Amino acid sequence: MASVIPRVKLGSQGLVVSAQGLGCMGMSGNYGLPKPEADMIKLIHHSIDSGVTFLDTSDFYGPHTNEILIGKALKGGLREKVQIATKFGIQWINGKPDVCGDPAYVRSACEASLKRLDIDYIDLYYIHRIDTTVPIEVTMGEIKKLVEEGKVKYVGLSEASASTIRRAHAVHPITAVQNEWSIWTRDLEDEIVPTCRELGIGIVPYSPIGRGFLAVGPKVVENMIEGYFRKLYPRFQNMEQNKTVFERVNEMATSKGCTPAQLALAWVHHQGSDVVPIAGTTKLENFDQNIGALSVKLTPDDMAELEFIASSDMVKGERSAFMQMTWLNSETPPLSSWKGN
Repeated sequence: MASVIPRVKLGSQGLVVSAQGLGCMGMSGNYGLPKPEADMIKLIHHSIDSGVTFLDTSDFYGPHTNEILIGKALKGGLREKVQIATKFGIQWINGKPDVCGDPAYVRSACEASLKRLDIDYIDLYYIHRIDTTVPIEVTMGEIKKLVEEGKVKYVGLSEASASTIRRAHAVHPITAVQNEWSIWTRDLEDEIVPTCRELGIGIVPYSPIGRGFLAVGPKVVENMIEGYFRKLYPRFQNMEQNKTVFERVNEMATSKGCTPAQLALAWVHHQGSDVVPIAGTTKLENFDQNIGALSVKLTPDDMAELEFIASSDMVKGERSAFMQMTWLNSETPPLSSWKGN
């Protein structure tokens, strides 16, 4: 299949990726049970054939099994056709997620990811969440060494505050910042987006379809197994109020001749040429639908209407069950406080 997806520069450091990425987390669980390996490899191959070559994973997904899946899918000469983004920094400790940015852990996590992915270097290596007990300069210092050693090409942050982004960027240029961003999740727009644009950092929205809600509405939590993870999130515990948002998005999508998922993704794409959303899916038909969003054209009036439909007073509930691990709580101690100094 010929490539149908434009390629764009992500940030100003030189990384070129497909204009839309593929979020691979759900292939290995989180939203329900892990999917059959052969089916997911087929989906990844279809993605590459379609021109979506920006693959997003993490050592936390599975945990670990998602990176192994990606590694298997890229056998046979496909590695050089893709840009692999993976992440480190979250571990399961006593049944709860725990964040670590210690230098020794940074290095061991990178080495382990390289082994699981069975590759020589990581195209884009993110700090998945910010360790608020370690100065960001310390964590970044070790990543800088990994770049110098050729194990990492470009560096990213996920859910980092504006000041954390600035401090990290001063140690080594940041290529991309990943944050949740969709019609109904817009808390990054006042501080994070302007900071990234000032510094020449690309923006990678995760959950651009609202964790599936903007595709199918309340049905996304009806399945006992696949809806369980979402039900941990306050926003999905308020379906009675929030279903109105989906209904209005669906009405507008019908009038535009597209699906609600395509409309939601198109809104994100229209935020700027420096924005590359990663849309996750485990189904070929949903993947094909998602790339169709690149052809949906929205006018300024359309954009304004969508923003009104999903304005903050229309949406009930926090976007995450782990708000303490978002950019709103990602400040780190000053470098002078580090015990290694």
